[in-house]
Amino acid sequence: MQPAVMLATRTPPQPEGLHAELMTHAAGLPNDEIFAQMIASQTAGIGALPPGLGLCEEDFAALLSRHFPGMQLVLRAAAPEADERALERDDVLALILEHRALADESERWMAEIVTAACMANDHLWQDLGLWSRKYLSQLMTQNFPTLAAKNNKDMKWKKFLYKQLCEREDIRVCRAPSCEVCADYAKCFGPEE
Repeated sequence: MQPAVMLATRTPPQPEGLHAELMTHAAGLPNDEIFAQMIASQTAGIGALPPGLGLCEEDFAALLSRHFPGMQLVLRAAAPEADERALERDDVLALILEHRALADESERWMAEIVTAACMANDHLWQDLGLWSRKYLSQLMTQNFPTLAAKNNKDMKWKKFLYKQLCEREDIRVCRAPSCEVCADYAKCFGPEE
């Protein structure tokens, strides 16, 4: 079997084909479906994750080996560059890791991937290359259940994560004394599709 290559081409492959191939190799572990969507989307140029879902080559290879045994993808990592948002990235990662379910070792990779996607500019589920917001909610509930439980009003996930960071530092970014009376309330909650 020829390994698939994660490089941009003139006509990007359709994510459904690679997704189906990945799922035929799925190990039956938590996160197989989520990782398959992200990998297939990234290969098709969908989403905002850096090469290898934002993981180092070693971790991406370990992810593939654990979740999709027998599947080979060639990873072309981008050259490391200075990270102007390193402190922000570290804060987001620490927040997410504090809420791991501790049910599967892939939670650490998932935390790193979600953190990388938080540095992009679209809705988190889109930046991750997921096919709908419901998969992001599944990802959060499965991997970071105590954090997901705090989002009991269906706040958009990226806004929710940053709100959690602000609350930790006692920073009030909302112009109103509570979210319910804020003029931007409708922008923070509800469907993203």
